[in-house]
Amino acid sequence: MNEANLSGGDDVRARERLQYLRRAPLDLWNLLVHARHSYTFDWMPMVVRNMSWRQRFNMARAGLNLFHRRTTPWAWPLNMQIELTNYCNLRCPVCPTGNGGLSRKRQAMDVALFERLFDEVGPYLLTAALWAWGEPLLHPQLDKILAIASRYPATILLSTNGQNLDQPFIQECLRKFPPSYLIVAVDGLCDESNATYRQGARLDPVWRGVRELAAWKRNTGAQKPILHFRFIAMKGNEHEIPRIREVAVENGFDMVSIRSLSIIDSEEEQTHRTLLPDEKNLRAYQYSDGQRVRRADFVCQHAFNFPTVLADGTVVACDQDSDGEHAYGRISAVRSFSDVWRGPQAAGVRATVRDNPSQFSFCRNCPLADRTTSSCSLTGYALHPFTL
Repeated sequence: MNEANLSGGDDVRARERLQYLRRAPLDLWNLLVHARHSYTFDWMPMVVRNMSWRQRFNMARAGLNLFHRRTTPWAWPLNMQIELTNYCNLRCPVCPTGNGGLSRKRQAMDVALFERLFDEVGPYLLTAALWAWGEPLLHPQLDKILAIASRYPATILLSTNGQNLDQPFIQECLRKFPPSYLIVAVDGLCDESNATYRQGARLDPVWRGVRELAAWKRNTGAQKPILHFRFIAMKGNEHEIPRIREVAVENGFDMVSIRSLSIIDSEEEQTHRTLLPDEKNLRAYQYSDGQRVRRADFVCQHAFNFPTVLADGTVVACDQDSDGEHAYGRISAVRSFSDVWRGPQAAGVRATVRDNPSQFSFCRNCPLADRTTSSCSLTGYALHPFTL
Protein backbone atom coordinates (compact mmCIF):
# COMPACT_ATOMS: atom_id res chain seq x y z
CA MET A 1 0.00 0.00 0.00
CA ASN A 2 1.40 3.33 -1.01
CA GLU A 3 0.62 6.48 0.91
CA ALA A 4 -1.44 8.85 -1.26
CA ASN A 5 -0.74 12.53 -1.56
CA LEU A 6 -3.43 14.94 -0.46
CA SER A 7 -3.34 17.18 -3.52
CA GLY A 8 -2.22 17.49 -7.11
CA GLY A 9 -2.19 14.92 -9.87
CA ASP A 10 -1.81 12.03 -7.43
CA ASP A 11 -4.92 12.88 -5.50
CA VAL A 12 -6.79 9.59 -5.04
CA ARG A 13 -10.24 11.10 -4.76
CA ALA A 14 -9.75 13.10 -7.97
CA ARG A 15 -8.81 9.88 -9.78
CA GLU A 16 -11.87 8.13 -8.35
CA ARG A 17 -14.15 10.86 -9.68
CA LEU A 18 -12.45 10.75 -13.10
CA GLN A 19 -12.87 6.98 -13.24
CA TYR A 20 -16.54 7.39 -12.36
CA LEU A 21 -17.07 9.82 -15.24
CA ARG A 22 -15.20 7.59 -17.69
CA ARG A 23 -17.26 4.60 -16.63
CA ALA A 24 -20.60 6.42 -16.72
CA PRO A 25 -21.46 5.79 -20.42
CA LEU A 26 -20.88 2.04 -20.11
CA ASP A 27 -22.78 1.94 -16.82
CA LEU A 28 -25.68 3.76 -18.42
CA TRP A 29 -25.69 1.36 -21.39
CA ASN A 30 -25.70 -1.70 -19.12
CA LEU A 31 -28.39 -0.13 -16.99
CA LEU A 32 -30.80 0.83 -19.77
CA VAL A 33 -30.15 -1.97 -22.28
CA HIS A 34 -29.06 -4.97 -20.19
CA ALA A 35 -30.90 -4.13 -16.94
CA ARG A 36 -27.67 -4.83 -15.09
CA HIS A 37 -25.39 -2.85 -12.80
CA SER A 38 -22.00 -3.95 -11.46
CA TYR A 39 -20.16 -2.00 -8.81
CA THR A 40 -17.93 -2.33 -5.75
CA PHE A 41 -19.14 -1.42 -2.28
CA ASP A 42 -16.34 -1.15 0.29
CA TRP A 43 -14.24 -3.69 -1.68
CA MET A 44 -17.16 -6.10 -1.99
CA PRO A 45 -18.17 -6.85 -5.60
CA MET A 46 -21.87 -6.35 -6.27
CA VAL A 47 -24.01 -7.27 -9.28
CA VAL A 48 -27.66 -6.31 -9.75
CA ARG A 49 -29.36 -8.27 -12.54
CA ASN A 50 -32.76 -8.12 -14.21
CA MET A 51 -33.44 -4.64 -12.86
CA SER A 52 -37.00 -3.42 -13.20
CA TRP A 53 -37.69 -0.25 -15.14
CA ARG A 54 -38.50 1.60 -11.95
CA GLN A 55 -35.15 0.51 -10.50
CA ARG A 56 -33.36 1.70 -13.61
CA PHE A 57 -35.25 4.98 -13.74
CA ASN A 58 -34.60 5.59 -10.05
CA MET A 59 -30.89 4.89 -10.46
CA ALA A 60 -30.61 7.32 -13.38
CA ARG A 61 -32.32 10.03 -11.34
CA ALA A 62 -30.05 9.28 -8.37
CA GLY A 63 -27.02 9.70 -10.63
CA LEU A 64 -28.16 13.20 -11.51
CA ASN A 65 -28.48 13.98 -7.85
CA LEU A 66 -24.80 13.09 -7.33
CA PHE A 67 -24.02 16.32 -9.14
CA HIS A 68 -26.87 18.58 -8.03
CA ARG A 69 -27.39 17.46 -4.40
CA ARG A 70 -30.93 18.76 -4.29
CA THR A 71 -32.31 19.30 -0.81
CA THR A 72 -35.35 17.30 -1.97
CA PRO A 73 -33.81 14.41 -3.94
CA TRP A 74 -35.24 13.30 -7.26
CA ALA A 75 -34.78 9.65 -6.34
CA TRP A 76 -35.34 7.09 -3.65
CA PRO A 77 -32.13 6.10 -1.81
CA LEU A 78 -29.85 3.67 -3.62
CA ASN A 79 -28.33 2.47 -0.36
CA MET A 80 -29.61 2.40 3.18
CA GLN A 81 -28.31 1.52 6.62
CA ILE A 82 -30.87 0.05 9.01
CA GLU A 83 -30.15 -0.35 12.71
CA LEU A 84 -31.61 -3.65 13.90
CA THR A 85 -30.50 -3.06 17.51
CA ASN A 86 -28.78 -0.23 19.35
CA TYR A 87 -27.23 -2.44 22.03
CA CYS A 88 -24.20 -4.71 21.97
CA ASN A 89 -22.46 -7.46 23.91
CA LEU A 90 -19.02 -5.78 23.65
CA ARG A 91 -17.46 -2.53 24.89
CA CYS A 92 -15.45 -1.08 22.00
CA PRO A 93 -13.79 2.11 23.29
CA VAL A 94 -14.44 4.45 20.34
CA CYS A 95 -17.98 3.25 19.67
CA PRO A 96 -20.75 5.31 21.33
CA THR A 97 -22.61 2.11 22.22
CA GLY A 98 -19.55 0.41 23.65
CA ASN A 99 -18.29 3.39 25.64
CA GLY A 100 -21.69 4.35 27.01
CA GLY A 101 -22.01 7.54 25.00
CA LEU A 102 -25.25 6.57 23.26
CA SER A 103 -28.17 8.24 25.05
CA ARG A 104 -31.03 6.65 23.11
CA LYS A 105 -33.39 4.13 24.66
CA ARG A 106 -32.08 0.57 24.31
CA GLN A 107 -34.23 -1.30 21.79
CA ALA A 108 -34.51 -3.60 18.79
CA MET A 109 -36.32 -2.46 15.67
CA ASP A 110 -39.94 -3.54 15.58
CA VAL A 111 -40.50 -6.16 12.87
CA ALA A 112 -43.67 -4.43 11.65
CA LEU A 113 -41.72 -1.18 11.25
CA PHE A 114 -38.97 -2.97 9.33
CA GLU A 115 -41.55 -4.57 7.05
CA ARG A 116 -43.29 -1.25 6.30
CA LEU A 117 -39.93 0.34 5.54
CA PHE A 118 -38.72 -2.46 3.28
CA ASP A 119 -42.03 -2.77 1.44
CA GLU A 120 -41.66 0.92 0.60
CA VAL A 121 -37.97 1.21 -0.31
CA GLY A 122 -36.95 -2.39 -1.04
CA PRO A 123 -37.90 -2.27 -4.75
CA TYR A 124 -35.42 0.59 -5.29
CA LEU A 125 -32.43 -0.28 -3.12
CA LEU A 126 -29.11 -1.55 -4.43
CA THR A 127 -27.73 -2.33 -0.96
CA ALA A 128 -29.13 -2.53 2.55
CA ALA A 129 -26.65 -2.66 5.45
CA LEU A 130 -28.48 -4.14 8.43
CA TRP A 131 -26.53 -2.64 11.32
CA ALA A 132 -25.52 0.68 12.84
CA TRP A 133 -24.84 1.22 16.55
CA GLY A 134 -25.53 -2.24 17.87
CA GLU A 135 -24.97 -5.96 17.31
CA PRO A 136 -27.60 -7.10 14.75
CA LEU A 137 -27.41 -10.80 15.62
CA LEU A 138 -28.87 -9.91 19.03
CA HIS A 139 -32.21 -9.06 17.42
CA PRO A 140 -34.70 -11.53 18.96
CA GLN A 141 -36.61 -11.92 15.66
CA LEU A 142 -33.67 -11.99 13.28
CA ASP A 143 -35.31 -14.74 11.23
CA LYS A 144 -38.34 -12.56 10.46
CA ILE A 145 -36.13 -9.56 9.62
CA LEU A 146 -34.05 -11.58 7.13
CA ALA A 147 -37.16 -13.18 5.65
CA ILE A 148 -38.61 -9.75 4.88
CA ALA A 149 -35.33 -8.49 3.38
CA SER A 150 -35.09 -11.59 1.17
CA ARG A 151 -38.25 -10.60 -0.75
CA TYR A 152 -36.44 -7.83 -2.58
CA PRO A 153 -33.49 -7.71 -5.00
CA ALA A 154 -31.22 -5.51 -2.84
CA THR A 155 -27.82 -6.84 -1.84
CA ILE A 156 -28.12 -7.47 1.90
CA LEU A 157 -25.11 -6.84 4.11
CA LEU A 158 -24.95 -8.03 7.71
CA SER A 159 -22.02 -7.24 10.01
CA THR A 160 -21.36 -8.95 13.33
CA ASN A 161 -18.76 -9.27 16.05
CA GLY A 162 -19.47 -13.00 15.92
CA GLN A 163 -19.93 -13.57 19.64
CA ASN A 164 -23.15 -15.55 19.14
CA LEU A 165 -22.46 -16.75 15.62
CA ASP A 166 -22.24 -20.39 16.72
CA GLN A 167 -25.68 -20.44 18.34
CA PRO A 168 -28.22 -22.77 16.66
CA PHE A 169 -30.87 -20.04 16.20
CA ILE A 170 -28.36 -17.72 14.48
CA GLN A 171 -27.07 -20.52 12.25
CA GLU A 172 -30.63 -21.42 11.26
CA CYS A 173 -31.47 -17.79 10.41
CA LEU A 174 -28.37 -17.33 8.26
CA ARG A 175 -28.95 -20.59 6.39
CA LYS A 176 -32.67 -20.15 5.79
CA PHE A 177 -32.47 -16.48 4.74
CA PRO A 178 -28.81 -15.85 3.96
CA PRO A 179 -27.66 -12.26 3.46
CA SER A 180 -25.49 -11.59 0.44
CA TYR A 181 -22.47 -10.84 2.63
CA LEU A 182 -21.87 -11.74 6.26
CA ILE A 183 -19.12 -9.40 7.50
CA VAL A 184 -17.39 -10.80 10.57
CA ALA A 185 -15.42 -8.13 12.45
CA VAL A 186 -12.32 -9.59 14.08
CA ASP A 187 -9.55 -7.24 15.19
CA GLY A 188 -6.95 -9.67 16.48
CA LEU A 189 -5.84 -13.21 15.80
CA CYS A 190 -5.73 -14.15 19.48
CA ASP A 191 -8.10 -13.32 22.31
CA GLU A 192 -5.70 -10.83 23.83
CA SER A 193 -5.18 -8.68 20.74
CA ASN A 194 -8.82 -8.91 19.64
CA ALA A 195 -10.09 -7.85 23.07
CA THR A 196 -7.84 -4.79 23.11
CA TYR A 197 -10.48 -3.06 21.00
CA ARG A 198 -13.43 -5.49 21.09
CA GLN A 199 -13.49 -5.62 24.86
CA GLY A 200 -15.23 -8.71 26.18
CA ALA A 201 -14.83 -10.69 22.94
CA ARG A 202 -13.74 -14.31 22.53
CA LEU A 203 -12.61 -15.85 19.26
CA ASP A 204 -13.85 -19.43 19.78
CA PRO A 205 -17.53 -18.73 18.95
CA VAL A 206 -16.46 -16.65 15.95
CA TRP A 207 -14.29 -19.32 14.34
CA ARG A 208 -16.76 -22.07 15.22
CA GLY A 209 -19.70 -20.19 13.72
CA VAL A 210 -17.86 -19.30 10.51
CA ARG A 211 -16.59 -22.86 10.03
CA GLU A 212 -20.12 -24.25 10.47
CA LEU A 213 -21.49 -21.87 7.82
CA ALA A 214 -18.58 -22.62 5.47
CA ALA A 215 -19.16 -26.38 5.85
CA TRP A 216 -22.89 -25.94 5.20
CA LYS A 217 -22.14 -23.96 2.04
CA ARG A 218 -19.77 -26.66 0.77
CA ASN A 219 -22.23 -29.44 1.51
CA THR A 220 -25.23 -27.73 -0.06
CA GLY A 221 -23.61 -25.72 -2.84
CA ALA A 222 -25.06 -22.50 -1.42
CA GLN A 223 -23.38 -19.34 -2.67
CA LYS A 224 -24.54 -17.08 0.14
CA PRO A 225 -23.65 -15.73 2.56
CA ILE A 226 -20.24 -14.70 1.32
CA LEU A 227 -18.11 -14.87 4.47
CA HIS A 228 -16.12 -11.67 4.79
CA PHE A 229 -13.29 -11.37 7.35
CA ARG A 230 -12.95 -7.68 8.30
CA PHE A 231 -9.93 -6.52 10.30
CA ILE A 232 -9.35 -2.97 11.63
CA ALA A 233 -5.64 -2.15 11.67
CA MET A 234 -4.57 -0.72 15.05
CA LYS A 235 -1.48 -0.36 17.18
CA GLY A 236 -2.07 -3.60 19.06
CA ASN A 237 -2.72 -5.84 16.04
CA GLU A 238 -0.81 -4.46 13.06
CA HIS A 239 1.92 -7.08 13.57
CA GLU A 240 -0.70 -9.78 12.86
CA ILE A 241 -1.65 -8.54 9.39
CA PRO A 242 0.77 -10.88 7.53
CA ARG A 243 -1.08 -13.87 9.04
CA ILE A 244 -4.64 -12.75 8.23
CA ARG A 245 -4.91 -14.63 4.94
CA GLU A 246 -3.73 -17.88 6.53
CA VAL A 247 -6.20 -17.64 9.44
CA ALA A 248 -9.06 -16.64 7.13
CA VAL A 249 -8.47 -19.62 4.84
CA GLU A 250 -8.21 -22.01 7.80
CA ASN A 251 -11.64 -20.93 9.04
CA GLY A 252 -13.46 -20.98 5.70
CA PHE A 253 -13.79 -17.28 4.82
CA ASP A 254 -14.39 -16.21 1.22
CA MET A 255 -12.77 -12.77 1.35
CA VAL A 256 -10.75 -10.42 3.54
CA SER A 257 -10.64 -6.65 3.97
CA ILE A 258 -8.32 -4.55 6.10
CA ARG A 259 -9.90 -1.40 7.44
CA SER A 260 -8.49 1.75 9.00
CA LEU A 261 -9.83 3.04 12.30
CA SER A 262 -12.42 5.81 11.94
CA ILE A 263 -13.14 8.54 14.42
CA ILE A 264 -16.69 8.99 15.68
CA ASP A 265 -18.82 12.01 16.47
CA SER A 266 -17.00 12.69 19.71
CA GLU A 267 -14.72 15.33 21.14
CA GLU A 268 -12.62 12.64 22.80
CA GLU A 269 -10.20 11.93 19.99
CA GLN A 270 -7.40 11.01 22.40
CA THR A 271 -8.72 7.46 22.81
CA HIS A 272 -8.71 7.10 19.05
CA ARG A 273 -5.11 8.32 18.82
CA THR A 274 -3.84 5.76 21.34
CA LEU A 275 -5.07 3.06 18.94
CA LEU A 276 -3.37 4.43 15.82
CA PRO A 277 -1.02 1.93 14.15
CA ASP A 278 2.65 2.85 13.89
CA GLU A 279 2.61 2.14 10.14
CA LYS A 280 1.36 5.37 8.57
CA ASN A 281 -0.09 3.63 5.54
CA LEU A 282 -2.50 1.80 7.85
CA ARG A 283 -3.95 5.03 9.25
CA ALA A 284 -7.20 6.56 8.09
CA TYR A 285 -5.82 10.10 8.15
CA GLN A 286 -2.56 11.96 7.83
CA TYR A 287 -1.17 14.08 10.66
CA SER A 288 1.03 17.17 10.81
CA ASP A 289 2.47 18.38 14.13
CA GLY A 290 0.09 16.05 15.92
CA GLN A 291 -3.01 17.44 14.20
CA ARG A 292 -5.15 15.67 11.65
CA VAL A 293 -4.69 17.06 8.13
CA ARG A 294 -7.99 18.51 6.95
CA ARG A 295 -9.17 18.20 3.36
CA ALA A 296 -11.15 20.81 1.49
CA ASP A 297 -12.40 18.68 -1.41
CA PHE A 298 -14.84 16.35 0.35
CA VAL A 299 -18.38 16.28 -1.04
CA CYS A 300 -20.92 14.45 1.13
CA GLN A 301 -23.40 12.19 -0.66
CA HIS A 302 -24.79 10.27 2.32
CA ALA A 303 -27.41 12.91 3.06
CA PHE A 304 -28.75 12.59 -0.49
CA ASN A 305 -28.77 8.87 -1.26
CA PHE A 306 -27.56 6.84 1.75
CA PRO A 307 -29.69 7.51 4.86
CA THR A 308 -29.65 5.56 8.11
CA VAL A 309 -32.80 4.42 9.87
CA LEU A 310 -32.30 4.00 13.61
CA ALA A 311 -33.98 1.30 15.67
CA ASP A 312 -36.98 3.46 16.64
CA GLY A 313 -37.64 4.54 13.03
CA THR A 314 -35.77 7.85 13.20
CA VAL A 315 -34.19 8.68 9.83
CA VAL A 316 -30.86 10.51 9.88
CA ALA A 317 -28.61 11.85 7.15
CA CYS A 318 -25.70 9.69 8.24
CA ASP A 319 -25.02 6.99 10.80
CA GLN A 320 -22.55 9.37 12.48
CA ASP A 321 -25.56 11.23 13.88
CA SER A 322 -25.71 8.36 16.33
CA ASP A 323 -28.19 9.97 18.73
CA GLY A 324 -30.43 11.33 15.98
CA GLU A 325 -29.90 14.94 17.05
CA HIS A 326 -30.51 16.30 13.54
CA ALA A 327 -33.05 13.83 12.20
CA TYR A 328 -35.08 14.00 9.01
CA GLY A 329 -38.03 12.73 11.00
CA ARG A 330 -39.40 9.47 12.31
CA ILE A 331 -41.26 6.70 10.50
CA SER A 332 -44.40 5.50 12.25
CA ALA A 333 -47.64 3.69 11.55
CA VAL A 334 -49.03 6.95 10.13
CA ARG A 335 -45.87 8.47 8.61
CA SER A 336 -44.12 6.73 5.73
CA PHE A 337 -40.45 6.82 4.81
CA SER A 338 -41.40 8.88 1.76
CA ASP A 339 -43.04 11.49 3.99
CA VAL A 340 -39.81 11.78 5.99
CA TRP A 341 -37.38 11.51 3.05
CA ARG A 342 -39.09 14.26 1.05
CA GLY A 343 -40.23 16.40 3.97
CA PRO A 344 -39.17 19.97 4.81
CA GLN A 345 -37.21 18.88 7.88
CA ALA A 346 -35.04 16.59 5.75
CA ALA A 347 -34.55 19.35 3.18
CA GLY A 348 -33.31 21.68 5.90
CA VAL A 349 -30.78 19.14 7.21
CA ARG A 350 -29.49 18.49 3.67
CA ALA A 351 -29.10 22.20 3.02
CA THR A 352 -26.90 22.50 6.10
CA VAL A 353 -24.84 19.43 5.16
CA ARG A 354 -24.35 20.82 1.68
CA ASP A 355 -23.75 24.50 2.46
CA ASN A 356 -22.52 24.77 6.04
CA PRO A 357 -21.64 21.32 7.42
CA SER A 358 -19.54 22.69 10.30
CA GLN A 359 -22.82 23.47 12.09
CA PHE A 360 -23.24 19.75 12.79
CA SER A 361 -20.79 18.00 15.11
CA PHE A 362 -21.19 14.74 13.21
CA CYS A 363 -20.06 16.55 10.03
CA ARG A 364 -17.12 18.26 11.75
CA ASN A 365 -15.86 14.87 12.85
CA CYS A 366 -16.88 12.99 9.68
CA PRO A 367 -14.92 9.71 9.41
CA LEU A 368 -14.79 10.02 5.60
CA ALA A 369 -14.06 13.70 5.01
CA ASP A 370 -10.30 13.75 5.64
CA ARG A 371 -9.43 10.44 4.02
CA THR A 372 -7.48 10.19 0.80
CA THR A 373 -9.97 7.63 -0.57
CA SER A 374 -13.75 7.21 -0.46
CA SER A 375 -13.58 3.86 1.37
CA CYS A 376 -12.93 3.15 5.03
CA SER A 377 -11.11 -0.02 3.99
CA LEU A 378 -7.49 0.02 2.89
CA THR A 379 -7.61 -3.13 0.81
CA GLY A 380 -9.75 -6.15 0.13
CA TYR A 381 -9.31 -9.40 -1.74
CA ALA A 382 -11.05 -12.68 -2.50
CA LEU A 383 -9.55 -15.87 -1.10
CA HIS A 384 -11.10 -17.87 -3.94
CA PRO A 385 -13.56 -17.12 -6.76
CA PHE A 386 -17.16 -16.53 -5.70
CA THR A 387 -20.32 -15.20 -7.31
CA LEU A 388 -23.43 -13.51 -6.03
